[in-house]
Formats: sequence, C-alpha cells, structure tokens
Amino acid sequence: MNFVKRTIITTAVFLIYAQLFPAQLYVAGFGVAVVGALVLGVLNGLLRPILVILSIPITILTLGLFLIVLNGLMLSMMTWFVPGIVFSGFGATMLLAVIISVLNMMFVGKIKVTIENGLRSAGYFWVT
Repeated sequence: MNFVKRTIITTAVFLIYAQLFPAQLYVAGFGVAVVGALVLGVLNGLLRPILVILSIPITILTLGLFLIVLNGLMLSMMTWFVPGIVFSGFGATMLLAVIISVLNMMFVGKIKVTIENGLRSAGYFWVT
C-alpha cells in the first residue's frame, strides 16, 4: 500500500512542479509522470539500498546529507529510463528530490505526531 501512496505522491509532484517551474522540469504528460514514478519506485527499491550501503563512509562524513544527493541521483537515473521527463540541471533534480522526500515522509507516515496526556510524540521520541 505504501508503494501506491508513494507513486501517487510522486506523480502529483512531477505534474505540479512541471506546471509551476516549466524551465526546470519537462513532463510530456500524465502517463509519463506515472511511468516515471513507477520507475523511480523500482529504482529506490532495488538500487538505492545498495548505494546507501556503499556510501556509508561519505554519509557519515556529511552527517547524512549525502542521502539527499543520493535521492537526486535516483531521479537522474530515472530520466535515463523515461525519456518524457527532462530536468534542466542537477540543482532542479536535487530540489525535486527534497520535495518528494518531505512529502513522502509526511503522507506515507514515517513521521507521526500524536498527543497523549499533554506530551507530543514524534515517532519513537517524546517531546514535551
């Protein structure tokens, strides 16, 4: 079910971003956006875990910020398989990677905030 949610969110982000910033992202149509989201999901499921393990040293040195670059690389690889999606540069790719990551965290539910007895919990941590 999470794969379907992520695909819907990624498709919507592709289409909205392409409408708001046509100079940074070109999407040929709705079908291309869906195929791009599916390909990105498959790449993230198959290739990303291997790249995360291989990049552990640089991820530690950058305090985890390299994972954002890795998300941008996944988007760039997605464009190799989906010719109807074109980015103007790596900066636009990185920005879209951050947007997709944040929206997926918000809507798929990796981070949930609940309130019990006046305390807010964010995931496993309690915040007063």
